[in-house]
Amino acid sequence: MKRYLAELMALPLYPLLAWQGQRTRKMTPRLPEASGPCHGTCRPEHPTPQRFRLLSIGESPVAGVGVNNHQEAITAQFAQTLARQYDANVEWQAFGQNGADLALALASMLPKLPHLFPEIDLVLIAFGVNDTTAFRSVTRYRRELHGILDAVMQQLKPKQILLSGVPPVHAFPALPQPLRLVLGTKAAALDQVAIDVAEKYSQVMHVPMHLDVKDHSLMAHDGFHPSAKGVQLWAMQLLKVFERNWCEK
Repeated sequence: MKRYLAELMALPLYPLLAWQGQRTRKMTPRLPEASGPCHGTCRPEHPTPQRFRLLSIGESPVAGVGVNNHQEAITAQFAQTLARQYDANVEWQAFGQNGADLALALASMLPKLPHLFPEIDLVLIAFGVNDTTAFRSVTRYRRELHGILDAVMQQLKPKQILLSGVPPVHAFPALPQPLRLVLGTKAAALDQVAIDVAEKYSQVMHVPMHLDVKDHSLMAHDGFHPSAKGVQLWAMQLLKVFERNWCEK
């Protein structure tokens, strides 16, 4: 029943939700993607022979929407946490597209991977908000997420994949109630799919994303994307899961 709870909630509220959605799209500022290079290397003060090659694939936060430049975006921030934690050189590359959902990633992003990224140790996959707002069915989301993971493993053969959880849409201040509640419920249902799918792959780890709903400083001024502070928190959440799984190998 939980997997269809958002649909059951939305049905009697549809006229109001449709109006709120249209109004929110008109009222929400449209932020650009991050400036600067979408790749780089993080070098610690006292480097060791340890080395990571990190690739992030995802929607607008991977493209750096909500922050000023790619150094503040999630790929570089996660790379910096890895470099500090392991005294490792971390080569990073962000491959994000504003507005992307799983279907777009399968159709136009993944075919480019073998040519752009020949050798990767760690892949971060971060989608879910656009699939949530499009009200994707859990069946379709599961099928397309399997397609993403299968393609990444076949084409890149990474040692580990971190599957970032669907962002907590219920914490997005840009969304009015009851739209926020309904979309938050939908996001939770899709995130449960991500949890279930990740369990099918030995090298895939699901990483839940947590935001304090009362701390609006974690969000950019559009109320829809993480701020630089929110990205730093996200990077630390990724590190905790990565470190636990990496140490087990």
